[in-house]
Amino acid sequence: MTIIDFKKYIIQKSKELNIDIIGFCDSKPFNYLKEILTMRREEGYETEFEEKDIELRINPKKTLPNAKSIIAIGMSYNVLESSVSKNESSLKGKLSKSSWGIDYHVVLTEKLQKLAREIKKVNNFEYKIFVDTGPLLDREIAKKAGIGWYGKNNSIINDKFGSFIFIGYMITDLEITPDSITKDECGSCEICIKSCPTKAIGHGHTIDSRKCISYLTQTKQRIPYDLRDKMGIQVYGCDTCQSCCPRNKDILKTENTPFIPHKTGGIIDINELFHMSNKEFKDRYGHVAASWRGKNILKRNCIIALGNLKDQNSIELLTKSINDQSAMIREYSAWALLKIDRKLGRKIIKEHIDREKDIEVKKEMEGLLKYYRFFS
Repeated sequence: MTIIDFKKYIIQKSKELNIDIIGFCDSKPFNYLKEILTMRREEGYETEFEEKDIELRINPKKTLPNAKSIIAIGMSYNVLESSVSKNESSLKGKLSKSSWGIDYHVVLTEKLQKLAREIKKVNNFEYKIFVDTGPLLDREIAKKAGIGWYGKNNSIINDKFGSFIFIGYMITDLEITPDSITKDECGSCEICIKSCPTKAIGHGHTIDSRKCISYLTQTKQRIPYDLRDKMGIQVYGCDTCQSCCPRNKDILKTENTPFIPHKTGGIIDINELFHMSNKEFKDRYGHVAASWRGKNILKRNCIIALGNLKDQNSIELLTKSINDQSAMIREYSAWALLKIDRKLGRKIIKEHIDREKDIEVKKEMEGLLKYYRFFS
């Protein structure tokens, strides 16, 4: 089988596996990105989720010494909006589309594993598979492989499926002709930059990841008050910069059923989450990408959502959660109570402070009372 026929064979097998997009690139290091990554570190834009070794991030051979080609795939998760729950509860939080259905790490990994088995039928080879789990810059791989171009929000945009696509890749020791890089079609459009609630998106493809709402819903770091205000009712992830993008209008909707939110309906019922056992949480949400952070982080995000909803019906929930076993939950509950009702919130917090045993939480609550005194 010639190199050209071999590439066609892989493409055909990807179609049979219902993979939406496939592309190929070489394994040369992304040395041209070293300066940018160093700048991000110096500016403090890095998050705790990023690989600290820059060489690992830019050189595929650091991951697979015999690397020659990389096979990249993209799968759309842009399911119909009619899939979203019609839950009428006022106390609900939003999940980003990336966490509506089955965890994409699982879905794409299985697709790549099946593709690898098909390739092995005609050519034994060495490979490593990653879906948002490896040290390399997966979006750069996607760009090099012709999957799409960088939007100004740094999402990869495909001309058929837009930016609501999951990316996975397989580093291989195969010789495969690389694809051409897709032309940038954003032009002068800056809608995503202007629409970001926290102004995390800058010019020149710069992102202050620490301000990104998607990051904020996942971090265990204390979230600044002003950023909590801008998180709205996002419990996991954020779609704002993609939903407003003109390139996501009138594009193909996916038929990838794993990403349809059969169980979640695309939302989290906050009242339900507050009363769930860990087992019940696992049964209901264990299949979605959001579950990796655990129930407590999602509960914290729900508390932020309650503070932003300012619904008096949530005061009873928060009065109970201010006595939660988790110091983090107690701390955020105090913040939410003050957001909803300053006078009642102060009363509840003052009564609680006297029995609060955690020194750090006590200091935080005292700080909250002082901070919000000026915003009454």
